[in-house]
Amino acid sequence: MPVVLVCDDVAAEREAVRRAIAMIGGIDRVVTAASGEEALRRFASERPDVVLLDVRMPGLGGVETAKRLRAEHPEADVIMLASAHDADAVGVAVEAGARGYVAKDASHEEFAAILALVFESTPSGKVRVGQPTGRRPVLSAREQQVLEGITRGLSNAEIGRELFLTEDTVKTHARRLYRKMGAADRAAAVANGFRWGLLR
Repeated sequence: MPVVLVCDDVAAEREAVRRAIAMIGGIDRVVTAASGEEALRRFASERPDVVLLDVRMPGLGGVETAKRLRAEHPEADVIMLASAHDADAVGVAVEAGARGYVAKDASHEEFAAILALVFESTPSGKVRVGQPTGRRPVLSAREQQVLEGITRGLSNAEIGRELFLTEDTVKTHARRLYRKMGAADRAAAVANGFRWGLLR
């Protein structure tokens, strides 16, 4: 039965995620940490199957914590808890070995659906996080440029100025690439972009 570690420096948000995960059938225990430093200590003692890690925290931030967890415990499965504006940090975290991204304000139903998709048991019983399903999407040249701009943290208006496009045209390309990538927002598009090899 899987054990999940939830790390978020904001107590109310940490508790909301903990409750949402604890209500999902098949989860054995949910343990929490209030900082990256505490997450590293708790991982060593609790050996959770998956770590849900807030991207932005004071002190040892989520990206650096993900890097250290993966360096010290290569078997660690890390999912970033992020907001839509965290696309750049999610991309860096995925490059560092995080398995993907979950919206930190996801509802109980959304967490249940996400975990049903990303958890799968291996023959050894080890819980691991799945990779993107389906064929790697084929983006147009413009969609690729927009995705790369999103990865750099640029707004739609800033991407438009770089590409000599209107903001509305950028939004249209963004909607199309989200649909192709099965992404709900910027952070998810960036995470899947790295996982599919569309970004370097």
